[in-house]
Amino acid sequence: SGARYWAAWFGLRYGRRLELPLPVTVVLQFIVDHGQRQDDAGRLVHELPEAVDAALVAAGHKAAPGAPTLATLTHRVSVLSKLHQLQGLANPCDDGRVRELMARLRRSYARRGAQQVNAKPALTREPLEALLATCDASLAGRRDRALLLFAFASGGRRRSEVTAAPLDTPRPVRVDGTLGWVYQMGVSKSNQTGRTRADSHKPVVGRAAEALDAWLAAWSAWAAAAGQPAPAGPLWRRIRKGGHVAEPLTPQAVRAIVQARAALAGLDAAGFSAHSLRSGFVTEAAAQNIPMPETMALTGHRSPASVIGYFRKGEVLTMRAARLVDGEDEDSGKGG
Repeated sequence: SGARYWAAWFGLRYGRRLELPLPVTVVLQFIVDHGQRQDDAGRLVHELPEAVDAALVAAGHKAAPGAPTLATLTHRVSVLSKLHQLQGLANPCDDGRVRELMARLRRSYARRGAQQVNAKPALTREPLEALLATCDASLAGRRDRALLLFAFASGGRRRSEVTAAPLDTPRPVRVDGTLGWVYQMGVSKSNQTGRTRADSHKPVVGRAAEALDAWLAAWSAWAAAAGQPAPAGPLWRRIRKGGHVAEPLTPQAVRAIVQARAALAGLDAAGFSAHSLRSGFVTEAAAQNIPMPETMALTGHRSPASVIGYFRKGEVLTMRAARLVDGEDEDSGKGG
């Protein structure tokens, strides 16, 4: 979508087809068009011509007129940079003038308090419970409950990892006398070749195991009643109208399920995405004082730097010093 936006903007702005490599001046114009600044009257303005802006909205490249967020602008510049790298071309985004303009833009946004937010809100335990409460005993309800718990409890799986899970991968085990599953990860963002590693096995236990078992039982019962073959192939399937189990889910469908359940729970559906399950798992692990190495063993993160931000967000909510004003010190029985 980032590449399509560049092509559409360039065609409208310059009246010809986009061809790489782009001149530095074009990248600078793109940043000026989309970056907000304050004019002499203190109003936020940008330089994208109204006609171009309206055409981009009409063509579906923008949801609404106006300047994008700083995160979106930064992402689109990164997309252009990657396109040049992949084709081995001179990269205009590496030019000092582009870097300086982006740095000045970030400082300008920061000075007026417009923070750059790159991630959707985390689906920690409390909002996740709200989503689960919307899942009924229907096929779709059982599937969604199992999918949400599977994605969260097995370490905050990415949406592509969820939909890539085959039915024959989770194998049943007994954990303390109760049913559990072990899911063997295949190809993932951090394991592009899909080779088996020490951290390839992810546990699905407790409520997540119960929900997975209920989904497989419901699917099997539907298949038997409908005269369909026994369940096989991808674990997560589309449920068509009338309660028919159909084709495998796409990664985009995982986001749609999260947002649909959030809407049913009365939450801000647009505020969540499939990645909210992953960030929610890490944030909740920090809030519950789970050691970072144990968390990383489940998430598959290779570097602590990737998870430290989530951990800090979770830990800050449990700091005792933040509650000094709430009452007496429980240990000493004395006021602060």
